[in-house]
Amino acid sequence: MIVVRLLWLAVLVLVLPVCVGNCFAGVDKPHKNIVFLWTSGQMLLWAGFQVICVPVILTEGRLEKVVLWYGVYITGLLAVSAVLWFRNHKEPKAVWTQKPDREAVILWVIFGVLLLLQLVLAVVMVYNDGDDAYYVAISTAAQESGKMYQKLPYTGMSTELDVRHGLAPFPIWIAWLSQMTGIATVTVAKTLLPVALISMTYGVFYLIGSRGLSQGKNLPLFLICTEVLVLFGDYSFYTVENFMIARSRQGKAALGSILIPMIFFLLLILFRRLQEKQKITVGFWILLTAVMTSCCLASTMGALLACMLVGVAGICGAIAYQNRKLLLPLAACCVPCIIYAGMYLVLG
Repeated sequence: MIVVRLLWLAVLVLVLPVCVGNCFAGVDKPHKNIVFLWTSGQMLLWAGFQVICVPVILTEGRLEKVVLWYGVYITGLLAVSAVLWFRNHKEPKAVWTQKPDREAVILWVIFGVLLLLQLVLAVVMVYNDGDDAYYVAISTAAQESGKMYQKLPYTGMSTELDVRHGLAPFPIWIAWLSQMTGIATVTVAKTLLPVALISMTYGVFYLIGSRGLSQGKNLPLFLICTEVLVLFGDYSFYTVENFMIARSRQGKAALGSILIPMIFFLLLILFRRLQEKQKITVGFWILLTAVMTSCCLASTMGALLACMLVGVAGICGAIAYQNRKLLLPLAACCVPCIIYAGMYLVLG
């Protein structure tokens, strides 16, 4: 039975995002691959969960209502993805345009070994972080009682709705995974989910490297250097590396390790197309909006940080490429962050 539950969890965090990612298959055609489909699909899933979950929380609804409407949302995405796949009927394009040499293969093997080491350490050396007393407990309370942000995580007693934390319901997404698979919430949060989130972090850095580096040995070497920095980056309790490896189950870790780097990746695509005077597709703006909304899911601070990053990049791009029209769609992508930031100021 546990094997079936583990396989179902793998479907939810690996297979499902890849299938949904077909909606963005045309966004980055030169570098379209399964990593891009996985990460972009997860962005769309997280954005939808944020849009569906927050209204239910604010109206003091139950987790079962989120599960129902989120299931409808996923079904719709799979239908759209299937239509687009049959229309294009193309397999993901391979990353390498030529056969890698022996040195590149060795570097890729080293990268794989170091990644496996980090995943194993994240599972077998998991420890109780102080914030787990709140975030993991919120996930557990939501999964067991159905009430979201209406129970004190430290005592289990009922309380008034915690609007401030409810606007960034990343723990409820973990509760949804537990509800769908039947696996204990603490096991999903602290043992199983870090494997997927840490892998996705390197997936995003892989995408960034594929846009900024030539193929061959440069890309795996870049990833290996990233792994070394992560392995030796725990010199402070508050470093990004510490959040990534030891606290990946927390939304702020996903914000710093996955979502903000994903914005950098999309900005690389945007500026490259502006430089080459290529058309910016609608799918690109939808994906950027999904990432911005996902930042709000991870942390209430994500709304501010994402808007600042996109705003500064947009101003620089408009000046560098003499394209003031660029600011309008970038501002539109920031609308979800502005809305949730306003809700935080009014309701929090």
